[in-house]
Amino acid sequence: MRNIYLDHAASTPIHPEVAEEMLRVMQGQYGNASSIHAFGRAAKRTVNGARDILAASLHCRPDELVFTAGGTESDNLALFGVAAASKKKGRHIITTAVEHHAVLHACHRLEENGYKVTYLPVDTHGWVDPNQVKEAITDETILISVMYANNEVGTVEPIVEIGEIAREHGIVFHVDAVQAFGSLEISCVDLPVDLMSFSAHKVNGPQGIGALYVHRNIALEPLLYGGLQERKRRAGTENLAGITGFAKAAELTVSRLRDKQAEDEQIRHHFLAALERYVGKEHFVLNGHPTSRLAHIVNVSFPEVGTETMLMNLDMEGIAVASGSACTSGSLEPSHVLEAMKVPENVLRSAIRFSFGLGNTNEEMEYAAKKVGTILDRIRSGK
Repeated sequence: MRNIYLDHAASTPIHPEVAEEMLRVMQGQYGNASSIHAFGRAAKRTVNGARDILAASLHCRPDELVFTAGGTESDNLALFGVAAASKKKGRHIITTAVEHHAVLHACHRLEENGYKVTYLPVDTHGWVDPNQVKEAITDETILISVMYANNEVGTVEPIVEIGEIAREHGIVFHVDAVQAFGSLEISCVDLPVDLMSFSAHKVNGPQGIGALYVHRNIALEPLLYGGLQERKRRAGTENLAGITGFAKAAELTVSRLRDKQAEDEQIRHHFLAALERYVGKEHFVLNGHPTSRLAHIVNVSFPEVGTETMLMNLDMEGIAVASGSACTSGSLEPSHVLEAMKVPENVLRSAIRFSFGLGNTNEEMEYAAKKVGTILDRIRSGK
């Protein structure tokens, strides 16, 4: 049986050049970047060099990047950090109902600590209306947090419009760009954004390393206390190999972004055309925005069969897919994103996320679509 990985929105395979660069560091450097001896200074140069590369990839200043343990910590640092630094100004936060749980659960915790959070609705495509953001602003609003692109359905949100509204009102704007980086062009200097979260393992880098862009004018309280690393914004010994791998992955990602966008669109088209042939257009529903979307995510419902049944059957065929966010896919609860989109019940409870990336081919798309058709035929016949 062959194995096909179609869950790149959850985590991507490490690029060979990234692994090579990390191995070079792991085998040759082991000093603590905070130490003053030669080994420590060498490690510090490695961290600074990687920071320069990542900053160039994101079009920001190196001193505006804080290395973290991943997207979740980056989101948490943004929300808790701004809330703590701005509590004298106000205690109101605006976000959306379709954010990643790293944002939603942080907001729930802030509510327990006396903050008020407005969770904005989305339309049937998962798109938030900037006008509703503007209407939700009060004199107490200190932070707006809206993801760049949704990790479950791929919908790209109007962050430029929302960011401009935030700046008009003097409100800090945070964007979770974990899923967007590697699929969309990102320039921190050109976007009306104050904080932006990133994670290496979404762009063929290592797991366990991420970054938070923090505009130089933004006050931020740390989550972790200890050493003076990351300009006192994130204590802890730097993950030397992880930081190096992240920088290399970002550099590779940006250098071939246009090619990847074209490849993703082509594979998406091939996969959907194959689904129409083997399943029939009338037997599946495509979820998410039809045009404002990431090309590498296809969230599709097969109303004749439940999500869990389809997941298990595809897994037995060697095809790895997901029901939604990797942080919640072990749960039998329906997707909070699709619930917020108010899709019909049979669509909600039959959704599957296919996501493509490094190593996937048209032939694999053909094979996966054909297997979906075979599974549906088998379920219909009761075999």
